[in-house]
Amino acid sequence: MLRHACFLTALTLTGLSTQADALTTRMGDRVLPVNDAVFEVIPRGKQRVGDFWCAASEYARRALGAGWNDRIYLVRGRGPSVTTGRKTAVQFSLTPEAVGVTPLENELTTIRTGLKVGDNMTVNQGNSYCEFGPVRP
Repeated sequence: MLRHACFLTALTLTGLSTQADALTTRMGDRVLPVNDAVFEVIPRGKQRVGDFWCAASEYARRALGAGWNDRIYLVRGRGPSVTTGRKTAVQFSLTPEAVGVTPLENELTTIRTGLKVGDNMTVNQGNSYCEFGPVRP
């Protein structure tokens, strides 16, 4: 019985540390670290390509301390979340060499309809895809 209680406590603490590392963006998307080099964006609802880049840029700035000219690289397109088990997530990194991703030569200056491994843009470019509603008094 004591073994079972210790296991449940450890499992709960592991889950809490992952949730403690989570960031909820201004748009309501969740971003969690997968490991030291990769983080994933779990959308709140809508799943427009630009929203993923927006959330990735916000996480890079707020959680990782990235500069506006640092680049964000797409590591994995839409797929199941490895941190939450949710149906859809997209993975990014600031260090493509650490995860074996070859950056695409053609920098993203406009959003594509898909998400291709190696796509990249600056934090500032990703931030430009953030859409904020009207400010209410």
